[in-house]
Amino acid sequence: MSRGSSQSYDIAIVGGGLVGASLAVALEPLGYSVAVVEAVPLQAPAQPSYDDRTLALSHSSCRILQGLDLWSALADAATPIREVIVTELGRPGRVVLRAAETGLPAFGHVVEARAYGAAVLSRLERLAGVDLWCPARVVGAATDGERATVEVEAHDGLRKLEARLLIAADGAHSAVRNLLGIPAREHDYGQTAVICNLTPAEYHDGRAFERLTDTGPFAMLPHAGRRCGLVWSVETDAAPRLLELPEQQFLAEARQRFGGDLGAFLRCGKRSAYPLKLVRAERDVHQRLVLLGNAAHTIHPIGAQGFNLGLRDVAALAEVLANAAAGDPGQVQVLDAYADWRRPDQDRTVAWSDGMARLFANRSPAAALLRSAGLIAHALLPPLRRRLTAGAMGYRGGRTPRLALGERLQR
Repeated sequence: MSRGSSQSYDIAIVGGGLVGASLAVALEPLGYSVAVVEAVPLQAPAQPSYDDRTLALSHSSCRILQGLDLWSALADAATPIREVIVTELGRPGRVVLRAAETGLPAFGHVVEARAYGAAVLSRLERLAGVDLWCPARVVGAATDGERATVEVEAHDGLRKLEARLLIAADGAHSAVRNLLGIPAREHDYGQTAVICNLTPAEYHDGRAFERLTDTGPFAMLPHAGRRCGLVWSVETDAAPRLLELPEQQFLAEARQRFGGDLGAFLRCGKRSAYPLKLVRAERDVHQRLVLLGNAAHTIHPIGAQGFNLGLRDVAALAEVLANAAAGDPGQVQVLDAYADWRRPDQDRTVAWSDGMARLFANRSPAAALLRSAGLIAHALLPPLRRRLTAGAMGYRGGRTPRLALGERLQR
């Protein structure tokens, strides 16, 4: 950690999680001086355990990681998603999306969140031109026309960091967003996601399953070996019971909810839960500030779009900063260019996930008929499937970032 009462940088990133750390990696070849501020102490990488959470990385996200030279550390343990099977509990209609129909071997890959974290944090600690302030907590923030300032509380007292651009990548409850008084719209879906790893009797064979229910999706993601990553959305007051059930009873109820595609459920790992909310900042850019990832948009996990959306934001922001005139990363023109580029994808992705979550939570007969008609139409009409597939793979129209084309960035 750099010492002294004040330290100046070109860019300060608050939040050293997966999105913030990925941005720091993307910025390395651009020659900026960068500070990364992270409140939680970095842990030494451990061997992957049965209870690791999973990330479903879209095709465009995998390409971005190739452009960041991170994919080589993940590829051997990544599980390809070759098919996605979508159904609705208790209703007709079954949509099967096959990667082969797109001419690609996979829609994307599933990786362990711990493995991704280990890969990106290993790079973060070795990046040239990057100071890692960790553990350090942001207790103050301000911006003006010339610079942004953050006060951080570290083990040796308060320090002030100045930067020409401040990136808030500190999650849905962003301290920076709150300190700067940027409003955010919130909607509580009244749902909680119960997550764990689970072993079914039958091999997943690269198939991902999403069963849509009135309490949210029941999703099974293909994982390493025979495992699957389970995301089971339930009404919030029902979550504590599922967390406390004996393992065999939990497995039996999960199998009943899911159906028989993968046979009996044999084993599950440690269960955890998190509430499902929509959080959307009123604006993603402000004077000398960019809100990134969940700090800008936390969305429902239906379709597994949240982290992928944040990674596309990283790729676009890095490209805009690579092209920044006069080397000033926080000038108005740079931030406006980023916001204009990303707004259509963000708006469509947020609207899609929010709309789907509300539609499937609607218990009216009219909504049920609409859902069934939609699933049947997608099952019968290839153009609809292609459009759904393109969105799921991270291509919702507009300009594709160079990193998502597998290209490297430089200034």
